[in-house]
Order: sequence, then C-alpha cells, then structure tokens
Amino acid sequence: MKTLKKYFCIMLAGMTALLSGCGSKSEKVDIADIGEGLTIYSFNAGKADAHLIYNDEWAVLIDCGEKGFGKTIVSYMEENNISKLDYLIITHFDKDHVGGAAKVLKNCEVGSVLQSNLPKESDEYDNYLEALEIAQKTAETVRERYSFTLGDAEFTVDPPQQEVYENDDSNNSSLITEVTLGEVNMLFTGDAENDRLEEYTSSVNKVYKYVKVPHHGRWQDSNTDFANKVKAEIAVITSSDEEPEDEETIKAFEDNGAEVFITRNGAVRAKCDGKNIAAEYVTEETVE
Repeated sequence: MKTLKKYFCIMLAGMTALLSGCGSKSEKVDIADIGEGLTIYSFNAGKADAHLIYNDEWAVLIDCGEKGFGKTIVSYMEENNISKLDYLIITHFDKDHVGGAAKVLKNCEVGSVLQSNLPKESDEYDNYLEALEIAQKTAETVRERYSFTLGDAEFTVDPPQQEVYENDDSNNSSLITEVTLGEVNMLFTGDAENDRLEEYTSSVNKVYKYVKVPHHGRWQDSNTDFANKVKAEIAVITSSDEEPEDEETIKAFEDNGAEVFITRNGAVRAKCDGKNIAAEYVTEETVE
C-alpha cells in the first residue's frame, strides 16, 4: 500500500511539473549564447524611429529618425561593414521617421524603397523626394501585403486598409513589418494607433517574441489588448527624456512577461538565431 501511495505521489508531481510548463515563456537566453542569424539595432534617436535589421549578407532599415540623424545611421553602417541596404522601409511620413532618409539615400547604396500611402508635406518629405530623384530611384507605395525573403529571414510589410483615417491619419497609415526567422516572429509597428492596431491584430493571430512598441510608448486604449495578443518577450520603446513613454504602456507589456527596453536609456541591440532572441543596451563595452 505504501509503495502504491509513493508511486501515485511521484506521478502527480510529474504531471504538475509538466502542466506548469505548458504555455510558459521560453527560458531567457543570454545574448552571448545566441547563434548566427540576424541583428536588430534600434538607435537611440530620441522620440524617433530608426531600426537596422541585418546580418553579414543583407540589411533592411525601417525608418530614419529626424533630420540630421541619417549621418548616425550611415556611420553605424560603415563601422559594421554594411555596404548596402537591400530595403529601406518608411513606415509613414512624420518628421521623426522620414527625417534622416535623404542622408541615407545620398550616402548608401539602396535596393528597394517601400513607403506608406499617405504623403505628408514637410521639408523632410521634400528632401526625401529630392534624394530619391538624385538616386534615380522610385519608391513603391505598399497598398497590398508585400513579402520578400533575405537569406533565411522572411519579411512581410502590411499596409493600412484605409486611404485616410478619421483619427490620426498619418500615424494610422503606418506600415507594419513582420520578420520571421525560424521559430521567431518579430514585429515593427511604426506609430500605429488604435484603429491600425485593431485592424492588424484582428487579421493576424501570432505570438511575437520581439515587438517594437507603437507610437513611442504613448498610452492608447488598444495597448492592453495588443500586448495581450502578441505576448512579447522583448518590447522596445523609442522615446526621449523630453517626451518619455507612458508608465501604463510599460506595465501592459511587463504584465504579459515582456522585458522592456527603452531607447532613451541607450541604443538597443537584439540578436536572433531562429530559435531564441535576446537583447541588451549598447554601451562602449558592447559595441562590436
């Protein structure tokens, strides 16, 4: 009888351990243990977006920060032996996303340029158009889902479903880019606000280990539902000391198990090998 009771207790303990592991986050991996795959470098660009995704064979730049920031992007590329951008993606035409694009276009070899459907007049936008002309390039306005593959990484650029939104039409016109490497999904949301986020999450049912939090971490009603759905392990917020992120946004992602990185605390580098992804703040000691 004692033997039977002991056997039952062992079986119960094993079942409990198995069930407790179901649906849990994968164990955190140190960035030094990530194998070859891709790197995401989110620049400390203030309240602006600039994200370089690359490996030894290809590179994609999502947004370019404000006017003047293109110089920083070009310098980083040179320091890391990145000679060409296969794709430049301009999520939308606010100054803090398109501002540095002219400098990048004038100083880098660029393959394809993908842009949002909603122009927005500004000096930065005019400089961008002029740089395209000088480079003899035509940007493609993304109106249907656009996919491409670079090495083992798959990219999908999702366009807004409306030509113009009643609220925050520029931000809601943001292109949303999904990157998949092996088992890892990553998501870059531009400045998507409530309408655009709800539009996207209603059509896509995936978990994303890495998420670029929309609109510089500003609180919006859709953030809780968005964080609940994507279940990010790493959430990156682009903000500045003058215009910081909202605490409610941080909490929404942390409550779902995310480690939150904020670029006003330093540039953020993430590495993914197709199975795991990890991130760190970049200091002088960690610059390659």
